[in-house]
Parts: sequence; C-alpha cells; structure tokens
Amino acid sequence: MSEESALGSIDHISVHRVGNKGNEEGMVLSGIPLVLDWELTEALQEYFRAPLKTNEYYKLYHDSGLELNEAFAFVSSIFEDPENLHEQSIKLAKHLFECSTHPNIKGGEFYTVFFHHCLLDGKLVDAVGLFKSENKDTFLKVNPAGDGFVVKTDQGVSINKLDKGAIIFNAEKDKGYIVAIVDKTNKATEAQYWVDDFLHVKPREDDFYQTRETLTMTKNFITKELPQHFDVSKPDQADFLNRSIAFFKEQDTFDMSEFEAEVIIQPDVINHFKQFKQEYQQEREMYIADAFDISSPAVKKQQGVFKSILKLDKNFSVYIHGDKTLIQKGKDDDGRKYYKLYYQEEH
Repeated sequence: MSEESALGSIDHISVHRVGNKGNEEGMVLSGIPLVLDWELTEALQEYFRAPLKTNEYYKLYHDSGLELNEAFAFVSSIFEDPENLHEQSIKLAKHLFECSTHPNIKGGEFYTVFFHHCLLDGKLVDAVGLFKSENKDTFLKVNPAGDGFVVKTDQGVSINKLDKGAIIFNAEKDKGYIVAIVDKTNKATEAQYWVDDFLHVKPREDDFYQTRETLTMTKNFITKELPQHFDVSKPDQADFLNRSIAFFKEQDTFDMSEFEAEVIIQPDVINHFKQFKQEYQQEREMYIADAFDISSPAVKKQQGVFKSILKLDKNFSVYIHGDKTLIQKGKDDDGRKYYKLYYQEEH
C-alpha cells in the first residue's frame, strides 16, 4: 500500500468470540459495542495496522452478482449507517462461523471496526476493518512484593502479531471496494477460508497486479515454453530473464510492443510469445494489459524469482547477472561438459 495510507480514528468497534463450527465450539456474541479508553485505542490502532503494510489490493466479488457477497452486503450497511455497526458485526460473526468448518481452523476474537477518515493514496475515505486473533502468547507479569518481586504468567494477544485482517475502504463500491488483506496463516489449505470463503475476494487489476502478472507470465514463457520450441541454452534463458527484469526496473511505463522489440527481439519468438500470452490468459481467466504504469513495489517483489542461476549437477551454482558472451559452453575429449567464464576482477 502507498506510504500515503494510514488508518483514521476508531469511531465504532464490536468484538465477538467465533469458534470452529466443525468442532462444535459455538460462538459468544457480545450484546453491546466495545467501549475504549485512550490507552486501549492506541494499542488497537497499532494492532490493526498490519494490512496497511502491503501494496497489493483486492476486491470483494461473487460469481452471480456482487450483491450476493455476504461481506459486501454487511459492510455496505455499515458505510450507509456507521451507528448500525454492532448489528452488522453480529451478522458478520455468524457468516465467519459458517465458514469455519475445517477441523484445523482455530477459534478466536473477531473484531469489526469503523475507521473515520483513513488516508488512502492521499485521499480521505472511511473504512471498515475485519480482524481475527487466533494465536495466544504467554506473557510474564512482574510485580513488586515486599522486599522482592512476584512473577506470574498470563495468556494474551500480541499487538504486533495480527493473524487475519481486512481493511475495506469506502471507494469503488461498484467494483467491490478496495480491500487490503493480511493472513499470517494462509499457507495452509484450511486457512484460505478467510480470503476465499469469508471475504470472497480476487485481486484488483491495478498497476501492481498488471506488473506482477506480466512478469510472472514472462518468466513462465522464458523458463518453460521457450526451450520446448527453440534451441535456447541456459545462458540464453538467463539473458532473457535479466533483460526482462531490467526493462521493468528502468522504465516507468510498460508498452508490450516496446518490450517485445527490446527484450524478445526475434520476430518468430515474438509471435510465439503473443500466442503464449493469449493461451496464458484463457487458461487462468485473467487479462494482462498491453500498457500500464509499472509498479516499483511489484518489480521489487518479483525480482527474487528472476535470479538467473545455472545449476551444474550438485557441485556448482553459477549466478548469471549480465553479458552472456562471457560464458561459453563446451565438451572435452572425454565427453565431459564444461563452461568457460571470462572476467576482469575477482572479488
């Protein structure tokens, strides 16, 4: 998310306990909203900030119509009347409970929060935050007692470890709002209930998305598709990867025709790249634009997977960063393969 984004004031907040329906844990629904003092407000503001640390946006959706997305309907009611938050928070808690059926899903506290005047890319908008805490930490409480101290343990939630959260900004409602998400346990299959079942979101097709997906598609073409149809060596592939990521790092805007001319170059390879792009989009039911503003955070995030590593058996790994003419492949009289490297200085 942009550095110009920040949470606004907490105007309304409710908290409920949502267990695992599949494990018959039940729910504990609060009868009244949560009352905050200034110290607790400060702590919760820090706790709820986690989704702001991303540059990746999502949007709520439903295959049969956006109005059928439960989270969209309940959050829209809150935006229409923030005083209605507690009633809608109960509906959201029940919806989350219905989605919590996998045996490995942990129960926890579920917060619904109305933030007034958040800063989103330099503009003031309201937002609704949905958060769930699942994991507890053990804390030490040290208190003076006579001539010494008494140390006790207690269980609680660290404000630096939000498990699941979503901040839904009141912008682009007709497209499913602008949503920032954090999910610290999303690697497990059962954890997808937060993103897929409860929120039901998909990526927002902004500049970050277009940059990331174009780079991903290009890498797949170079490493998987290209060797199947053309006589291309590993150093050639490394050169393609290096020139691709360099193009994105050096340009402010992306133009597909310019990219093809400067990076892919050969007409027959360009034609195959165009065909691959069409098939890639159809298989994934997505759209990759031919022109967009390049997102620097997306390039930085993808740069790691564009490392050009030449792995030789289990003995050597060679990182190729630049001129492919400085590495030559050969075979000696005994049939052993080798690479010859040319360099100026040894570091």
